[in-house]
Amino acid sequence: MKVIMIRHTSVDVSPGVCYGQTDVALKPSFHTEATEVKKKLEGLSFDAVFTSPLSRCVRLADFCGYPNAIRDERLKELNFGEWEMQRFDEISDPRLQLWYDDYFNIAPTGGESFLDQRLRVENFLTEIKSKGFRSVAIFAHGGILLQGMLIAGIITPEEAFDRQAPYGGVIEIEL
Repeated sequence: MKVIMIRHTSVDVSPGVCYGQTDVALKPSFHTEATEVKKKLEGLSFDAVFTSPLSRCVRLADFCGYPNAIRDERLKELNFGEWEMQRFDEISDPRLQLWYDDYFNIAPTGGESFLDQRLRVENFLTEIKSKGFRSVAIFAHGGILLQGMLIAGIITPEEAFDRQAPYGGVIEIEL
């Protein structure tokens, strides 16, 4: 199954702020960025189109011509729990250093680990693959795109954050 994964456009959040599953606004440059994404998708056809239910993904799916994209909770960004909307350099939680040392297995306080996110993305991809789709599009978040690349064997966990797709980035994986 061919999976085209599209990351939402730039968010209107200060650099260094942990926003994860918070439904944040997009930058005023949305129209320009979204036009570029739409061009990258021209000529492609999909058996199904899915999106994170967060507005930054739904808005891009709508703009690109997929107002009926299927919303799925499993496509949300990493849940940072109590750290949501805090600057990373201002988080006083002692778990922060544990998370920095092992983000794959350690969850932010009240949130989920990278492994937890991976399991929900694997569950989603396994389910849609079982439906016999040949080509799907997924409008989602940077963490979801990383998980897709990990699951497809394109990257390793050690190189995950060095391979982050840019805002408005489009990647293709084969499952």
